[in-house]
Amino acid sequence: MGREKGVGVVALAGWNSAPLQDAVRELLACCASTDWAGRVATGRPYPDVAAVVAAGVAAVANLPWAEVGAALAAHPRIGERVTGWSRREQAGVALAGEATAAALVTANRAYEERFGHVFLIFATGRTAEDMLAAARSRLANDEATERRVVRDELGKITRLRLERLFGPEGAVER
Repeated sequence: MGREKGVGVVALAGWNSAPLQDAVRELLACCASTDWAGRVATGRPYPDVAAVVAAGVAAVANLPWAEVGAALAAHPRIGERVTGWSRREQAGVALAGEATAAALVTANRAYEERFGHVFLIFATGRTAEDMLAAARSRLANDEATERRVVRDELGKITRLRLERLFGPEGAVER
């Protein structure tokens, strides 16, 4: 479907006219909630990348928590060996020293025990130390506060991935 050779970008016009299941499949790389992908895909056609991105971010904001959980389940732990977009997004972890890497493992474990899901953070442009400090800080959040933070972080990640999916004109680092 409309991928540019060697770039991994989907042409908006081709995606707008693709069968629903194909459009949904492309979106799942941005957010693994099938509910989210279905909502965004059924909003087609979109006039431009900005409109798809806006719809995607709005759909994240309105997801039931169970669907946020489905999206979280597809995200690797910060500091794990990762591939795809997560590898690029977590590039700051690759530079972490041994002590910081070990502390991230411990913080991830404590976070998962406290909240029951993976620690999610918009990692692009952040150092391992930044992510470690955020994980430690967020452990003090109550459940409601942390759910708001997680949804916000998921929205940021989804925004960036949609911008990357649909083309260079929207692929702005945030």
